[in-house]
Amino acid sequence: KTAMSSKIVGADEDFFSQLVVDAIQSVKTEDIFTGKFKYPVKAINVLKAHGKSARESCLLNGYALNLGRAAQGMPKSVKNAKIACLDMNLQKNRMMMGVQVLVSDPKELEKIREREFDITKERIQKMLDAGANVILTTKGIDDMALKYFVEAGAIACRRVPKDDLKRIAKATGASVILALADMDGNETFDASALGTAEEVCEERVADDNMVMIKGSKFSKATTLLLRGANDYMLDEMDRALHDALCVIKRVLESGSVVPGGGAVEAALSVFLENFATSLGSREQLAIGEFANAALVLPKTLAVNAAKDATELIAALRAFHYKAQTSADAKSMAQMGLDLVEGKVRNNVEAGVLEPAMSKVKMIQFATEAAITILRIDDLIRLMPEEEEQ
Repeated sequence: KTAMSSKIVGADEDFFSQLVVDAIQSVKTEDIFTGKFKYPVKAINVLKAHGKSARESCLLNGYALNLGRAAQGMPKSVKNAKIACLDMNLQKNRMMMGVQVLVSDPKELEKIREREFDITKERIQKMLDAGANVILTTKGIDDMALKYFVEAGAIACRRVPKDDLKRIAKATGASVILALADMDGNETFDASALGTAEEVCEERVADDNMVMIKGSKFSKATTLLLRGANDYMLDEMDRALHDALCVIKRVLESGSVVPGGGAVEAALSVFLENFATSLGSREQLAIGEFANAALVLPKTLAVNAAKDATELIAALRAFHYKAQTSADAKSMAQMGLDLVEGKVRNNVEAGVLEPAMSKVKMIQFATEAAITILRIDDLIRLMPEEEEQ
């Protein structure tokens, strides 16, 4: 909710926060070497469909492709699917550029055309013989070639986006095939290149048909279907939910959160100021400046919310000073800004939290960036050329 509060989906944060948490939980995988749990955000495919309201967005079990079957005669569902992922053309095999064939008899021309069709037919037959019953290709499939898939009772999809194909190959354990040529110069299709899934089916979602791949063998895959009024709204929702997914991933993988709303920065500033006074060298100045710099974030938050920044920061610092100096005021360390009411409150109780990992990284990167800039000791400025009148 904290990640979504300032975004377009903030109005429906209860609905979307549940949707995002369910999505990230559904792709939970265990690393076999370390035993830690991973939450790959890339395994969540985000599809956008026009129409209805944002609250009609839903989570689909399986990896959805935003395209239908290549022909209507194909089955709508295939159980125990063997998936072939191709990055090659299944259209009529044409001669290469620069290849010339001199024909003396016109009848030979017809044979050449037949052979061109047969080459594609043989390729398809090799795939079907290897046990493939779902064929996905990034290129085209000829209408003539589609009938072989229909007869075999297989699902074929053409013009599958390359990113989707790679993700499906990873999830199902398939290999992306660029060509059928083998070491001996012949064309073969190895059955080990096939991926497996419990079911591949075509479902009607919104106004479009989608091919769903369910129960993939290696990694779990989920699809978030977003509904909205127009493209701009859907793109904005996609960006907002991606931020939220990344935040939840960080929290679940690191397992620790800190209060938000400038609480960490204020506490850090107070702590460093007290620490600086304990040093008797010039380092005291550097640490004091670092402490002041940490206050930029809560100040900016207050200014953005059109509140009195000076007043709020003074109150926030007072709370954190008390929390660090007296033993019975430890809970005051959770105090942060409430930018709606314009006051200081306990942000842990209010549910405004941030991943501890991103706070640590933020401070590290900001410090490294500052050090890098300070190391630059020369500056070359190019004067713009004066245009001749």
